[in-house]
Amino acid sequence: MAPLRWAIVSAGTTSHDFACAISTLPEADHRIVAVGARGLENARKFAELHGIPRFYGDYEAIAKDAEVDAVYIGTLSSAHYEVSRMMLEAGKHVLCEKPLCVNRGQVRALVDFARTQQRFCMEAIWSRFFPSYAHLRERTVRGDLGRVEHVEVQFGFPVTPVERVRMKSLGGGAVLDLGVNAIQVAMWAFQAEPLRVEAAGQLNDEGVDVGITATLHFPNGGTARLRTSAIDRLSNKAVVTGTKGTITLHDFWCPIELTDIDGTIRSYPLPPSKVECILPNSVGLRYEAEETRKRILAGEFESPTMSHQDSLALAGVQDAIRKQIGAEMPEDYIFKD
Repeated sequence: MAPLRWAIVSAGTTSHDFACAISTLPEADHRIVAVGARGLENARKFAELHGIPRFYGDYEAIAKDAEVDAVYIGTLSSAHYEVSRMMLEAGKHVLCEKPLCVNRGQVRALVDFARTQQRFCMEAIWSRFFPSYAHLRERTVRGDLGRVEHVEVQFGFPVTPVERVRMKSLGGGAVLDLGVNAIQVAMWAFQAEPLRVEAAGQLNDEGVDVGITATLHFPNGGTARLRTSAIDRLSNKAVVTGTKGTITLHDFWCPIELTDIDGTIRSYPLPPSKVECILPNSVGLRYEAEETRKRILAGEFESPTMSHQDSLALAGVQDAIRKQIGAEMPEDYIFKD
């Protein structure tokens, strides 16, 4: 079986970590063959560091490269829709960083287009492919937690100086940058979409949200309480409470440890990468890469672990939160669902 031939779009931090994660997988299964960036020198340095044979100073060249099977898109959120569509139109499979798009209307348009192109497309919610998430789901399905009643999630880092977070033109905001992680873990725990959303938030001078609190109301009376902040560092845990006990995911967006129902700490160590990652536990990006390969080999266009409907639901919650706190984006007036 030939390896899945990857290209990486953008040469930023997350793209660097994705390349590091791929280096921990067998070359017989995964190979990065090209990188494209907004600037040839950036692409050249990235390719040299990671041993990638071809590099381009734009994204269009990746789309035209006949030896690329799948593309990892690590651009700014505001470019996700345009670049993903370009790659799908060129016949590439797409793994796109979260949020998949700026709003639900864009997500709908993109996943519908992926279907017409008969290509795999997935939002890179890497968290769900960690062994700890698989353990939580197994426990939940088996009924070990009883009926899930409440999820408490905190996610915060002082990242307001970062342009992609604070600027509206770049698809910024705590909801899209951080909230996406908190919302998805709540949906994962309840195995459902919320029926109702209540939110409050704080905006910066650009009208971009820098912190939110939200309560998600799920079927059967369950609730999730979320807090995200681009100003303060928070506990960054997800605590899932059921009628029979509690499971806590530590560093819940990339958890290599959890506290199980009986108080046992379960650890899932990651292998070392050839080049050091920048962000914590980023070698865990290997799990979503392997899922992408698995689904493509099976001829499937989405993953049941992070389905198109999951992305639509996630974007819908983000839209509802942003609307309630007054954090509008230009795309909200163009792409409606």
